[in-house]
Amino acid sequence: MLMHDFIKRSDMISCMLCKDAPCSNACEKFNPADALRSVWFGNQDVASLIIPQGTPCMDCKGSCENACVANDKVRIKNIMTTLSEKVRSAAEIDLPQDEERLRCDMCGVPLENPFILASSVVASTYDMCARAFEAGWAGVSFKTICSLDIHEASPRFSAIKGDNGSIIGFKNIEQLSDHSVAENMHIFRELKKNYPTKFILASIMGKDEAEWESLAKECEENGADAIELNFSCPNMMEGGLGSDIGQVPELVERFTRAAKKSTTIPVLAKLTPNVATMSPAAEAAYRGGADGVAAINTIKSVIGVSPYTFVSAPAVKGKSALGGYSGNAVKPIALRFISELGQNKTIEGMHISGIGGIETWRDSLEFILLGAGSIQICTAVMQYGYRIIDDLKAGLNYYLHQMGIASVKDIVGAGIESISNTTDVLERDTILLPQFDISKCNGCGRCVISCDDGGHQAIRFENRIPKLDGSKCVGCHLCRLVCPENAISQTKKRISR
Repeated sequence: MLMHDFIKRSDMISCMLCKDAPCSNACEKFNPADALRSVWFGNQDVASLIIPQGTPCMDCKGSCENACVANDKVRIKNIMTTLSEKVRSAAEIDLPQDEERLRCDMCGVPLENPFILASSVVASTYDMCARAFEAGWAGVSFKTICSLDIHEASPRFSAIKGDNGSIIGFKNIEQLSDHSVAENMHIFRELKKNYPTKFILASIMGKDEAEWESLAKECEENGADAIELNFSCPNMMEGGLGSDIGQVPELVERFTRAAKKSTTIPVLAKLTPNVATMSPAAEAAYRGGADGVAAINTIKSVIGVSPYTFVSAPAVKGKSALGGYSGNAVKPIALRFISELGQNKTIEGMHISGIGGIETWRDSLEFILLGAGSIQICTAVMQYGYRIIDDLKAGLNYYLHQMGIASVKDIVGAGIESISNTTDVLERDTILLPQFDISKCNGCGRCVISCDDGGHQAIRFENRIPKLDGSKCVGCHLCRLVCPENAISQTKKRISR
């Protein structure tokens, strides 16, 4: 089975995931902050195995909790005790001693692991890329290089947040690299000199065929391992650039061919999700000679309108603009496009670099199962920092060992056949009923409300205990989704309609 979930994220909703965490500074036995972060990112088994054996918090006075900066102190001792006593004993394997199973490649160029930084501010200077490499990222897609005169707006970010304050959806109106081409080439040379085994994916954007060709050539000459053609940025000031190109297959093919003409290293086309289907652009990139595609870039969006100023966010002197939407909220849309590309026989064999809403190793695994051979991440890094690479690698590596999978490359596309473009392939003659675990139920009645007003009135509420009326239940499982205690599961038995 996958990693255990004895601890709910809500149990540590107050955790700030602090820098130089005071809880760890106060603890004399181990580093509770690392374990807390592992839990946050879905690695409970890993978290249980990185803390000392036994129950290290049993006789502790709770100095970690006293040092916690959250107003509602995180119950660190309880979490660590659960990890020690319940999760560790249920863990199926020990921590892997190496990361060999994570090794893969992008269009034949070796990668230490599937994880690289997506082209954005998170990979825009030598120092930032160097720190990412030191942290364990396999590579970077450097912030898009161009000859345009870039001047950014301020502010340029806005977000939709969840109940715990973390970012669910993120909007940006940021553009491309504001360094000159020469400055960025110097950065490439220094990175390749100091980190020769790390992967540099040079994102570029040209104004015409000649510039796409010259930029690609210059990046290769200065150390880039591959080229990424930005056909997808939604925030360009000038028309005919970014996503304006990605929406026109003829332009995708033309500019891909121009970039390929001058370079011998792999070329990927970064495609826009601001289309009905992505296959026409992907096939055009293939015809132009692309070795792979990257998807998705951000989605054109509007976030919020102030009820006082009537201006959307981010507001810049009373004005706003459409911007690129990212974050975990876009993951289902990204997976839809990845599955489309993975099922497309015309581009079969092209590398797919998956992007869009990825925060955890499980998110990454979903992209890999639908055809992505590498993973690019931006918004999660902006929110949590380069340090998430530890949890990405540890979680995916643990999963591969746990499942007996020799290499991450062996499961690329393993889930593609489960996806259909239409629902006519689905079996509709039986019903899978929900099942209530009364030991977990808190008697809130949320399942009853949802079933009454959004379902089929199939749950009775007696003495604050929900009871299923099987004669009315249609097996939609809305009740399971709204239950705050995960007290509703599905039976294994199907009944005929």
